[in-house]
Amino acid sequence: MKTNIYMKLSLLFVYGLLIFAAGCNDNDYGQSVILMTGTESNPVVRFVVEDTPASYTVTASATEKVVEDIAVDFALDNSLVDAYNSENGTNYYPIPDNAIQMDGTQGVIKAGSASSTGVTVKVVSTEEFVTGRTYIIPVTIKDVQGTGMRVLNSSKTIYLRVSRVLNFHTLDISDYNMYSNYIFPDNKAVDLPNYTYEIKCYINAWHTSPEQISRLCSFTSKDETASNMLRFGENGQDINSLQWVCPGGSVVSTTRFNTGQWYTISLTFDGSTYVMYVDGVKDSELAGSTSSVFQRLEIGMSWENYPSKQYFNGRIAEARVWDRALTTSELQLGICGVDAKSTGLVAYWKFDEGEGHIFKDATGNGYDVDWSNTVRDNTGGGALNSFDKSSYVKWLKDDNNKCTQ
Repeated sequence: MKTNIYMKLSLLFVYGLLIFAAGCNDNDYGQSVILMTGTESNPVVRFVVEDTPASYTVTASATEKVVEDIAVDFALDNSLVDAYNSENGTNYYPIPDNAIQMDGTQGVIKAGSASSTGVTVKVVSTEEFVTGRTYIIPVTIKDVQGTGMRVLNSSKTIYLRVSRVLNFHTLDISDYNMYSNYIFPDNKAVDLPNYTYEIKCYINAWHTSPEQISRLCSFTSKDETASNMLRFGENGQDINSLQWVCPGGSVVSTTRFNTGQWYTISLTFDGSTYVMYVDGVKDSELAGSTSSVFQRLEIGMSWENYPSKQYFNGRIAEARVWDRALTTSELQLGICGVDAKSTGLVAYWKFDEGEGHIFKDATGNGYDVDWSNTVRDNTGGGALNSFDKSSYVKWLKDDNNKCTQ
């Protein structure tokens, strides 16, 4: 009994807020309405899809118990996706028609109840999904059959965001013998007045000997000017803090990173501010105006005898170079992957080959990395010497390598 009272009060309170926010007139207050269950605070909800078929049941709710049976007609409506994106600055995609089906189209709110029976939405296939795209399924209330009830327009549609559980290969970089640089040809050098660099990493364990520093990677120019370098545990900082040495100075994370967990690190520059994001959430920033040039990718610490001192005990995936500063919503949608044809994507290494020593550029822009043809300054004297590091390339795929969009 108490639970029903609390639910009713909660729905009435939320309804009042929605009416107020929508600017409706005073005559709307106190009216009973029907809305899509779960849209009270956010119309977008996660629909986790690990295997197919995967099911999600949608229902409608009334703001008070109804006195007669109310039939609610539901419908899938992909035409609503563009309007939602335009209004909210998002970049969702409508799910392919062959990937979805709905069992039934009508629910009923029985007399004396405030919640309808449900209809089931099923994702039956992911074969037509494009890697890196985030799909949503708009399910809307098309009609209500009953007296004295209307649909609350601002909550008539629920958007099921397909949240796939992906299991992927990664590059194991816990062996410092594989650390080196790959320098692209001069015609592949790209000036970046604005940019975003991204990489996913997983830390197995920290080390304190012979140093506590763990060098992750560097996106830089051929001569390493205006570099963007990432390392954990720089001297004087916590071992699990991340330092971004950027063209404008040093940015240190407020996040303290855990072992045994994947993180997506994004570094953006919009011409005036360097911003570090962790898993799509703004972490720290620094004002500055120096741009970047990309022509060289370094994995680990490759200079002189430092690889064994500053090794990174972990794995990496999903490294990307963009020629623009991505928005927060774009970063959050790209946690598990992005569309290789995304606007502004210069180079994209998934590190998911699972075999071989060539890290392919998914964009097709010609930034494949051949780890049999690397260079490093192994003496510290400034000369770059050639090294075939292909025999040290190792791949991993296990239960730790999972990502949920």
